[in-house]
Formats: sequence, C-alpha cells, structure tokens
Amino acid sequence: MRFNPCPCTLLIRSREHDQEHELSASQRIHDQSDSKSLSSLPSMPSVASLTSHSQPPSTTATHHYITTFKSHTSSIFSLALTGKNLLSASADGQIRIWPRDPSSSSSSQSSPLPPIASGESSVKSMVIHGDKLFTGHQDHKIRVWKLDEKQETIKCVATLPTLNDRITKLLFAKNYIKIRRHRRCTWVHHVDAVSALALSTDGSLIYSGSWDRTFKVWRTTDYRCLESVWNAHDDAINAIAVSHDGYVYTGSADRKIKVWKKDGGENKHKLVDTLEKHKSSVNALALSTGGSVLYSGACDRSIIVWEKAGGGGDGRHMVVAGALRGHSKAILCITVVADIVFSGSADKTIRVWRRGIDGKGYWCLGVLEGHKSPIKCLAAALEVCTSGSTAGTSYLVFGGSLDCEIKVWKLWVPFL
Repeated sequence: MRFNPCPCTLLIRSREHDQEHELSASQRIHDQSDSKSLSSLPSMPSVASLTSHSQPPSTTATHHYITTFKSHTSSIFSLALTGKNLLSASADGQIRIWPRDPSSSSSSQSSPLPPIASGESSVKSMVIHGDKLFTGHQDHKIRVWKLDEKQETIKCVATLPTLNDRITKLLFAKNYIKIRRHRRCTWVHHVDAVSALALSTDGSLIYSGSWDRTFKVWRTTDYRCLESVWNAHDDAINAIAVSHDGYVYTGSADRKIKVWKKDGGENKHKLVDTLEKHKSSVNALALSTGGSVLYSGACDRSIIVWEKAGGGGDGRHMVVAGALRGHSKAILCITVVADIVFSGSADKTIRVWRRGIDGKGYWCLGVLEGHKSPIKCLAAALEVCTSGSTAGTSYLVFGGSLDCEIKVWKLWVPFL
C-alpha cells in the first residue's frame, strides 16, 4: 500500500526548511563577521603617519610581564575592570573573576577558581556600572548581573529586552519590523549577536551595537529599551563609543564610522556625520579622556586619529589628523587611559602609544609580546602607586586572546 504525503506535512517541512535556511544564513553572517575582523589588508598610504620613529628625550617607557591567567578553555572575547578585580568572558559563555593586581595577590599562584557564570551563548562584550555587569551575547540578548566582589559571585537579575518590554510591544502592529523573509520581530529585539556595549557618562543609559546593523538605547534603572536605530549601517556593527557630550560613534564592517546625536528635547538620535577613511572593516573605537579625539582600528592595520573639526564651516564633526602605524595585521581592540593609547592586533601584540604635548605626534612606547594568537580584547588602568615616585606613571595592562589566555603586564611611563 502506498501513502500520499499529507499537504500539512509538506507545509511543516517547508517552514522547517525556511527556518533552517534562516539559521544557516545567520550563521554565515556570524562567520563572515568574525573572519572580516581578523583579516588583514594593506595600509592606507593616503593617510599621513603620526608615528615618530625617534623617541623624545627622557620619555623611555619600561614594561615587564607579570603573569598569565589560563583557566579559560575557549577564546576570550571581552575584559572589564572593577575596583578590585578583572572580569573576563569567553566564547563558551564563561565569565571568570581575577585579581586586578596579581603581583600583590597570592591567588594567581593558587588553583584557579571556577567560573562565576556559565552559559551556552558566547559573550561578545561587557561593561561595568556600579555593582552591575552588562554582557552582550551571541544569542542576541543582553544580560544584567549583580556583582558581589567580596564573595566573587554574580547573579543574573535581568535579560534584555525584558518580559515587560516584550509584552507591551506585542500588541501593536507599528512595533514590528521585517528582519528576514517571512519573519517579523518587535523593534526592541536584537536579531543577531550583540557585539558592543557602551555606557553614557552619567551611567543612566547603555548603548548596544549588533551584527544586525542596529544600535539600541536602554535605561539602566529599569532596563527599558528607549530607542532602536534600525539599519544604522550597511553591515555588522563591531564597535560603539559614547562621549561625555552625548555623541555616539558606531564602527562597522561596512568600513564606515557614523556619528549620532540626540538634540535637546528630541527622543531620537540623528546622523551627524559619516567618517569614511578606512578601506576595510572597522573593529575598534576609543575616545580620548576629553572626547575631542577618536581612535579607530580596522583591518587595514592602521589606527586613524580623528579630531574635532573645530567649526571649520564645512559641517564636518571630525577630521582625520593622521594614522598610527606599526602593527602588521588587523587592529582588533583599542583602549585609552589618560594620554596613553593601547592597541591589540591579530599580529599577537599590544602596542603602547603616547601623544606628544603639542598633540601633533605620537610615539610607540613599547610592544607587549607573548600571546600565541590574535589579541581580541584589552583592559588597562592606572596602578595604585605605593612607592611614592613622582617621576612617572605606572599602568596595569591586560590582554585577552584567542589563545584562551589573559596576560598581564606592568608599564611605567615617565612624565614629559
């Protein structure tokens, strides 16, 4: 006896096929985004170099390696510093806690502690706000954790978008947007990996950038999604930075950096400027302490230095001052502490840059080596000085790598 297939079965299979197609397409986007950020392309000869090859008098910095944290078993994607500790997150969803200054702690020599959190979704980004830790994940969600540094524990207290946000947006058709063929979703949802997080200066808002090409604005008090800028870029957003005067900078695999601002009395961010100089995927952004200088790193192996235009009349928000060159492969991460810029690269090194007093030139103060794979994330901070020395400043530098290790260096930089 022969059975004819039921039409309903065919419909179900068709839907399953569509879902599989969507999932495989999403996975391809993930793979492409990861490979784009690691690929290295030729530098840009059209941008003048700001890097001086000769060191000015009395500015010789010194650094030495302290230790390596080795408990992670998968690639480390994010680092965050608290008052006393370092937090690290990896591709397998683990979050671990370490002493901020291992040279003054015996814990780095003892058996490693178990992870303080584990999950099935890769952690792509982290930011700290008070006793709260915000993490962006591969599964499109943002999680909020309450951190107890004394007990070295964290507890998940919210997942964004919250249940309340989701329920209130389900009722009205205007809240839905088309994200793929046969699929719609409310605007409060990210629909791809949350690749970048940034806090407003006052800590009241958190900004999230995603491979779904959007960035969203969330309130840190009740975790409500206040705004979503849809199709902010033509490709995945890899980095986001927020200045003290409210400008939002987004860097994307579409090779562009976009500048956004919400004018007084308005609820929505508007595009202020588009910075187009990189010839490849923009992977990292960092602002100077005052917010007048933006550093952007890309696969073209250069760090472009952008400076506020200063009302030149052409309507530009920022202009190119020049580029920092020295890395031999893609720039993957940048962080700034005071007048020191730290950059991590696919060439497995961290470079330390210092801006000159006149602001026109930069010097590479040192190259931190030891990792066996690309440097995916960085953290740095001023060291609490107990020696009483007034001749310079000491920094602690942490590098997280795809080799599953975190290396720690101490850097001493003399005053100019």
